Amino acid sequence: MLSKAIIFDLDGTLLNTLEDIADSLNRVFVNDGLTPHPVESYRYFVGSGAEELAWRALPEAERSPERIAGLVAGFQAEYRAGWNIKTRPYPEIEEMLGRLRKNGIPAAVLSNKPQEFTRLAVDEYFPGYPFAAVIGQRDGAPLKPDPAGAEEIGRTFGLAAGEILFLGDTGVDMETARRAGNFPVGVSWGFRPVEELKKSGAEKIIDRPEEIFVLLKFPAEGTSRSTN
Repeated sequence: MLSKAIIFDLDGTLLNTLEDIADSLNRVFVNDGLTPHPVESYRYFVGSGAEELAWRALPEAERSPERIAGLVAGFQAEYRAGWNIKTRPYPEIEEMLGRLRKNGIPAAVLSNKPQEFTRLAVDEYFPGYPFAAVIGQRDGAPLKPDPAGAEEIGRTFGLAAGEILFLGDTGVDMETARRAGNFPVGVSWGFRPVEELKKSGAEKIIDRPEEIFVLLKFPAEGTSRSTN
């Protein structure tokens, strides 16, 4: 079936946010007398929401509900003040989005990042791009890999699940896509290794954003796309 729309993960897929996340949580750790982590460790801490980020980063002996809640609150305050210092779109992402817009391919963002920061990031780095939906972590709504967010976006698109390509950089994204009935595509430039993506059900792995147009069966620039 020809893919007619795309759901994008955000962190590690469209934006490299790792250093700002690491710096924000590490500041909280230092203030609380905890040992900060190397930035690379955060590749495995992020991806499942703010509470899971705090749980993974905390030493096992410190993992109480109260400690996690305090760490999440501190992280959100620090991140609110410094979320866009080092964050940048990955190479060729803006060009890829521009080509999707030019060709009328609907797109949406589905992230486990808190909704406030998901919306801020999209507005800051992709101003004016007509995403059909921008969904982050919301109170009362399940996080990925629960397929509810992807299914909600599918209804917004007005498309069958199998007509939607899901692009992400973690096993959580690939599992979400599979559970929602979307076509799971992993990116090699993100936070997690390709092996994780393959084990989690990625049907394809791409190394550059422009490769998405091969999966969408786009012709070369300057010619028309067939819908047959």
